Amino acid sequence: MTTRDEKEQLRCECKARRDALSSDERSLMSSAITGLVLTLVRPYTTVMAYASKEPEVRTMPLLCSLINQRKRLVLPIIQKEDRTLRLSYVPSPSCLTPSTFGVPEPVLCEDPADAGSIDIAIVPLIGFDRHGSRIGYGAGYYDRFFSDHPDIPSIGVGFSVQECDSIPTEPFDHRLDCIVTEREIIHVKVH
Repeated sequence: MTTRDEKEQLRCECKARRDALSSDERSLMSSAITGLVLTLVRPYTTVMAYASKEPEVRTMPLLCSLINQRKRLVLPIIQKEDRTLRLSYVPSPSCLTPSTFGVPEPVLCEDPADAGSIDIAIVPLIGFDRHGSRIGYGAGYYDRFFSDHPDIPSIGVGFSVQECDSIPTEPFDHRLDCIVTEREIIHVKVH
């Protein structure tokens, strides 16, 4: 089995475990994750995050808290043509509109942001392990972004049921600095 096949199998398993959570469970767990993430990003000014879609960790309360704390919030806009992320400052979640893949994006109120201004990034995931390896949706948007901007610290957020013992990696895979679940903050030690 190739690394890609293994990752696809793990992606399916992690999605199934995540999707089996009830809406109430996801809501409670998302709230706990928000609290932990807010402690991590407290020292930072400009935070890149993402607007979630079901059944991901619900990030709307996190986005609102970041804005209320006067953080500069940056969200990505998916560019399918070249599989990259375009960045925009977001003054309010009210300007988000479901866009590519149904992901809420600031396409109607775009205010271009420079990646060099980002202090820390919060990213979605399908699966993770305790070494900072991450399985995303498979298109490599975030891997490409972090390949171009390797100095931006990254926090992956997911439910504890999305944890894997070990995720096979390829040279282009971005390793997370930290993972937050409803139970804990996992700081990854780079060896």
